[in-house]
Amino acid sequence: MRPVRQLRDLSNGLKAAFDGSNVVRRVQDFEGWTDKVSHQDFEAGYDHTRTVEEYYNLCSEFMVWGWGESLHFVPLAPGESLEDAKIRHQQLMISKLELRPGMTILDIGCGTGGPMRRVAREAGVRVVGVNISEVQCNNARRLNAAAGLDDMTDCLVCSFMEMSAFEDETFDRGYAIESTCHAADKVAAFAEIYRVLKPGALFWGQEMCMTDLFDPGDDRHRAIKRELMHGIALKEIATFPEVNRALETAGFEVMEGSDLAGVQQGAITPWYQPMEPRGRLLGGAFRRTPMGRKAVMWGSRMAECLGVLPKGSTEVVRLLDRTASAYVAGGRAGIFTPLYCFVARRPLRG
Repeated sequence: MRPVRQLRDLSNGLKAAFDGSNVVRRVQDFEGWTDKVSHQDFEAGYDHTRTVEEYYNLCSEFMVWGWGESLHFVPLAPGESLEDAKIRHQQLMISKLELRPGMTILDIGCGTGGPMRRVAREAGVRVVGVNISEVQCNNARRLNAAAGLDDMTDCLVCSFMEMSAFEDETFDRGYAIESTCHAADKVAAFAEIYRVLKPGALFWGQEMCMTDLFDPGDDRHRAIKRELMHGIALKEIATFPEVNRALETAGFEVMEGSDLAGVQQGAITPWYQPMEPRGRLLGGAFRRTPMGRKAVMWGSRMAECLGVLPKGSTEVVRLLDRTASAYVAGGRAGIFTPLYCFVARRPLRG
């Protein structure tokens, strides 16, 4: 009965998220965002925040269905499931942030709240998430309540670029997992985070970056980067030094920063392998593979005809399949990582 329940939940979630809109047209409009920003006459009126919002409003339900409630990457240890690897990674973040009961923590770009719920439950802290996507925020609140954590968590619909709902020096700690990579102005994003953290507060970040192996003169490397930027709604993809410089320009002290892809606590299975063909694959794991994604596309088309899924669902799956292929290409080539993780501190003075 579990697959039937999952399909029913996906159907209900998609219908709520799409709300009767023309999804085919919305996907077409999203697909054109990189062409729009390439024209200088359009750039002045372009708002990248809206592009990121639409990306998550369109794709979030399928992301959660295929990847789980914690929408981030992590390398896997031998014999470890993807879910267990994500839990281990979040526990590493909790330890690096030196959380203590009674603290108030800011989750920057909280998604549907998977890490938020683990942080609140394991560290005994209050977690406030911010998210540009109302679809994701609504799901986060619902899942928080179902987990019995609504009194320890909250989710506010706003951009992390402008968090005027919070006064200066509000939060004891902050973390951003694959979210600030979407910022069109990384220094401005980090400066706003700096503003709402208390002096001495620690800030953990996980950034999508181009590695030192990326060669801007290599046509294939540039093509992979373009596909990644297009499919993930990234206006640019920073390098490790660029992330550090942005943090320091905003006022943070960078205490540590490294690419945890493949080196975290002995993990040896690449972060992108769940999206590759593998041997024995069952259930949700199969959905992530190339063959599984094609099967989901075929099934989505049939489900649309039967009225089980909203019209346009197949186009969203097609977009996610293309993006998954770009992730794998970037990971295999070693030129892209979603696991540049840093710990920074807002100085006690300043």
